[in-house]
Amino acid sequence: MVQSSTTESSRTASGAPVSGRAWLMLALATVGFAVNFWAWALLSPLGPRFKDTLDLTSFQQSLLVAVPVVVGSVGRIPVGALTDRFGGRVMFPIVSAVTIAPVLYLGLAGHSSLAALLAGGFFLGIGGTAFAVGVPFVSAWFPPERRGLAIGVFGMGMGGTAISALTTVKLVDANSMSTPFLITAGFLAAYAVVAALVLRDAPGRTVPTEPLGRRLAATLRLGVTWQASVLYAVAFGGYVAFSVYLPTYLKTGYALPQADAANRMAGFVLLAVAMRPVGGWLSDRIGPVRVLAGTLAVVLAGALAQSFTPALAPVGTIAFLAMAAALGAGSGAVFALVALLAPANKVGSVTGIVGAAGGLGGFVPPLVMGSLYGAYGSYGIGLILLAAVAAAALAFTETGVRHALTRRTPPTVHSS
Repeated sequence: MVQSSTTESSRTASGAPVSGRAWLMLALATVGFAVNFWAWALLSPLGPRFKDTLDLTSFQQSLLVAVPVVVGSVGRIPVGALTDRFGGRVMFPIVSAVTIAPVLYLGLAGHSSLAALLAGGFFLGIGGTAFAVGVPFVSAWFPPERRGLAIGVFGMGMGGTAISALTTVKLVDANSMSTPFLITAGFLAAYAVVAALVLRDAPGRTVPTEPLGRRLAATLRLGVTWQASVLYAVAFGGYVAFSVYLPTYLKTGYALPQADAANRMAGFVLLAVAMRPVGGWLSDRIGPVRVLAGTLAVVLAGALAQSFTPALAPVGTIAFLAMAAALGAGSGAVFALVALLAPANKVGSVTGIVGAAGGLGGFVPPLVMGSLYGAYGSYGIGLILLAAVAAAALAFTETGVRHALTRRTPPTVHSS
């Protein structure tokens, strides 16, 4: 299966140099991912403010920032399958345009109560499904030996959360609550128009003919779907969890001002974003298993160090930045694995399920952290749990995933 899918997915490239048009499509997809993730993350920087103004509990605040994450994650499953069928040229403009409605609602009317914020946050999650559009779209434009790098570059679009972290609070303070939402809606609208006019699917793109339900069932039978889902739940899930909860963690655990906490979260995000293509690039050269093993070991060490709540300078800062770099590189390595092993006509479906697992991996930790802090007044237990999960994922990578790659990958592809 892997052998045939590798041959099939090479039809558009056949080892030829990557065209300028492919790089243009990659750039446009990355911009679209960033804009949609910017919208998806609008509530996170404002979580501490809503906690104070609406008198929310720690759990309610965690739920507020987690709802868009879980909706955006589960929504990737059907959106990824629809992208396999209709292509990124159709799906990118649709996802971007639909996300405008909840952004405007939250900015203009939906921020006066917890119920209104949860309702708006539910539909805001649509922006998070853009990831499942971009991976199959980009993958089809690049030959297998370049997909790790290409998808890693596309993954830099998750830096949209950094845009939100750096600008949302400042725009609200300088103007009004509606300002960042109106600006984001404008960018979404502009991108939807550009995408509709300029995006093109790769020549020779494999279009599935089976019904959606049958395709999803076949995708669930693929070993790579479950292997990548487990690893992405840890790597990208850890990134998402920190990106949405770090402002709250730093304000509560270290008494940092809201703006300072948001800026530090942006630094975490930017480093993770920068490391994502590095993870893909390294996977193209030394194999995704080695990259994943190394990054998970770093997360294990960083989480254990931070579980003691050390001073931010220097131990806490080093621990968080090390985990940011590792989670970013690990996320890139997971989709190098997907691009390597998933059949060409199922990349979107596999991406949807794996992306959902990653997002759900980010949904649970904020709720756990909020609950544990409310019960014990400390985040230490939550970080110890993260270390334990990283250790289990490391063991799985070195056993099950390494064995699967050795058994199923053609000899010319790195498997270790």
